[in-house]
Amino acid sequence: MIDRDGLLGRLSGEVFDLVVAGGGATGCGVALDAASRGLKVALVEKGDFGSGTSGRSSKLLHGGVRYLERAVLHLDRDDFKLVREALAERSILLRLAPHLCRRIPLVVPIYQSLQLVYVRAGLILYDTLAGAHGIGVSRTLDPDEVLRYFPLLRREGLKGGVLYYDGQFDDARMNLALALTAIQQGAVAANYVEAVAVLHEDGRVAGLRLRDRWSGREWDVRARCVVNACGPGVDLLRRLDQPDAAPLLTPSAGSHLVFPGVLTPEGAGITIPKTPDGRVLFVLPWHGGTLVGTTDHPAAAGEPPAVDRGDVRYLLEQVTRYFQLDRDSARVLSSWAGIRPLVGDSTAVNTASLHRDHLIDRSPSGLVTITGGKWTTYRKMAQDTVDVAVRDASLPAAGKCRTDSIQLQGGEGYRDDAWTSLMVAHGLTGECARHFNGSYGSRAGAAAAYCQGRLAEPLVAGHPFVKGEVVYAVKEEMALTCLDFLERRSGLLLMDVAAAREAAGTVAGLMAAELGWDESRMAEERQSVLDWK
Repeated sequence: MIDRDGLLGRLSGEVFDLVVAGGGATGCGVALDAASRGLKVALVEKGDFGSGTSGRSSKLLHGGVRYLERAVLHLDRDDFKLVREALAERSILLRLAPHLCRRIPLVVPIYQSLQLVYVRAGLILYDTLAGAHGIGVSRTLDPDEVLRYFPLLRREGLKGGVLYYDGQFDDARMNLALALTAIQQGAVAANYVEAVAVLHEDGRVAGLRLRDRWSGREWDVRARCVVNACGPGVDLLRRLDQPDAAPLLTPSAGSHLVFPGVLTPEGAGITIPKTPDGRVLFVLPWHGGTLVGTTDHPAAAGEPPAVDRGDVRYLLEQVTRYFQLDRDSARVLSSWAGIRPLVGDSTAVNTASLHRDHLIDRSPSGLVTITGGKWTTYRKMAQDTVDVAVRDASLPAAGKCRTDSIQLQGGEGYRDDAWTSLMVAHGLTGECARHFNGSYGSRAGAAAAYCQGRLAEPLVAGHPFVKGEVVYAVKEEMALTCLDFLERRSGLLLMDVAAAREAAGTVAGLMAAELGWDESRMAEERQSVLDWK
């Protein structure tokens, strides 16, 4: 069981080598890297782990086919470097968290003969750049093979397709695994603790002023180095350190829709490398449904935005352009938007053209900011950041980065077929056992132990979740709100909004029993699910 009060007590009473602001993928990656090197590390996140950009991605661990095309057309070394680095990192993550990451076949449907040659050549180069880190060889498909994967795909004019392989993962649970593994390595990490001021001594950054968002209590945490890993909010923290700091980011919004799973029945996805307006579109299998995304346009930094109606129309138009849909197939089960923290020109109109590489900035007072990049490269971003912090703040690091060999929580000893043992040992159904194995990995037995008696009952019809998972999330995974569980621990809100709203009352009741909520707080929590965007 994780003792939040104990963690907050340590944040109040200890001095750290490194304190990290931001509990997304990059911030948790920095905390894990630094702690595993022997540094004394603290991490604070103003919301929940992965509640911003890191929990609202396209769920792909990819090298970046789009960036490769740009690299070739413009002879851009930065894009070549980004693709090569991402392909290497993809293979590492598939190894570190095998329960949360998997190889996924992707098909590019081709409707023009010349494009078949062009795309095939590009994906051969993609395979070549992956080298020893490759996870499958691309090949050409004839029209009948493409339609065997996707029976509802429009056949008129279909010339064939190209099959290649990339990675898919559960981003929110991966982010949580990073935070929990950092704690295992000795870091102090707390969600719902906000950095409200940057502390200075003799002109140098000396720590952060923190506020617990539940009690309202404020206190100072002292550190030899502060890392700003606030994702789309990095410029807000930079201005607390240096009020006249010029912005580093040009944020971009990306929207996603989830449809019933009939679009991707074979567990494969589709990549449309260039829609009529030049964007990339993914159609991906996702927990029994089909995820479609993403859009790419300028956005304001801050909380994740509501899905733009224009984005919904655009994505629906693209889906119906490629698929023959009836009314049931075209139902939108869920939708969400996230903000990408892109490094670039703040006046940019076309954010799709901005580099996805990362940037490390060091202010005159010593605040280290890490921003940009992409989910696939979070580990390398963290490594580079800790290297800078150790060098510039003269931190007593015990050694070099070793996060390429540290299994994330749940990945240790994971087996794909362990779900059969879970059925026998805990009386789970086959569907539920597969869910436990895929979500909790080697911790599945510990999670299932919470699901006895009435807590073994289904949370909501049509999904594999059971009531005991809510209790497990509170006691072992630092869940403090209904949205923590329904959006990020289970992901149900991202799969099926109606089902999540149906489950909200039950989830609120189970969490209230663990956290001591009164009726007013329970009502607020249920309403937060109804108001979710």
